[in-house]
Amino acid sequence: MTKPSIVVIGSSNTDMVIKTTHLPHPGETILGGDFFMNAGGKGANQAVAAARLGGNVTFFTKVGDDIFGEQARALFEKESIDTSYVLTDKNSPSGVALITVDNKGENCIVVAPGANNALSASDLQLRSSVIENASLIIVQLEIPLETVEYISNLASTAGVKLVLNPAPACKLSDELLSQIDIITPNQKEAEMLTGITVNDNESAKVAARALSKKGIKSVIITLGSSGAVLYHENVFSNVEAPVVEPVDTTAAGDVFNGALVVALSEGMGMHSAVQFACKAAAISVTRLGAQASAPYRKEIEDFKLS
Repeated sequence: MTKPSIVVIGSSNTDMVIKTTHLPHPGETILGGDFFMNAGGKGANQAVAAARLGGNVTFFTKVGDDIFGEQARALFEKESIDTSYVLTDKNSPSGVALITVDNKGENCIVVAPGANNALSASDLQLRSSVIENASLIIVQLEIPLETVEYISNLASTAGVKLVLNPAPACKLSDELLSQIDIITPNQKEAEMLTGITVNDNESAKVAARALSKKGIKSVIITLGSSGAVLYHENVFSNVEAPVVEPVDTTAAGDVFNGALVVALSEGMGMHSAVQFACKAAAISVTRLGAQASAPYRKEIEDFKLS
């Protein structure tokens, strides 16, 4: 029996990471520690996370005609991701992210999107049947907003469930939000979308209800080590995160989203899917790197809650 198809549409970057004792202030130069170069990008991270957890993943992205693009494609193939729609742009370099990680696992990130900015609606229009026939689609905001709007229109018309991870944070139109089935902002992203400061479960519930009023069927606000607040079918629930010692939180949100779509594609209920995603994200923050930190299915099954 063929697994339900998960289509991930988004960015692919190469992450250049430096470990430091603390994040630099404006104008401050820090002598850092170890340097790592890892595969990243929110779309690619989510695609790899979903594939490692058993998802049947097709990835739409655009890379440059360079060594970073070649390496990215080879890594996706190694993870058993369908790379038929990993497109190459001859005029732009592959995306790059510069990441600083402190000794508490917190990070700051600057992204040069490169070819990610060239992933256009016309690229997807030529291949729309793959998207229309998916079981589930997930998209983020490291590609052009007009491309995201095209995806949301296409998914809505085709009746395909669409998950939006609204990262990086930006303002979105009510029309776009009304076409989203599931949205997964973190605290800062929820505040950007609603104007409501989110600093605990109760304020997250206020923001979740505000997003639901835009027409979104299910709202999941992630709260880092505090887990997540879920608003689904007019019912709130708090999902606790496992207690772990964080090393690098860079890919926590992406692993959460990749795990969530796998769980949903397998028919898990929304609350159970969020629990599964919290567990996957918790494992990821105990490791360095973005895609490298994504756990495999057996690790989730063997992981014991604290």
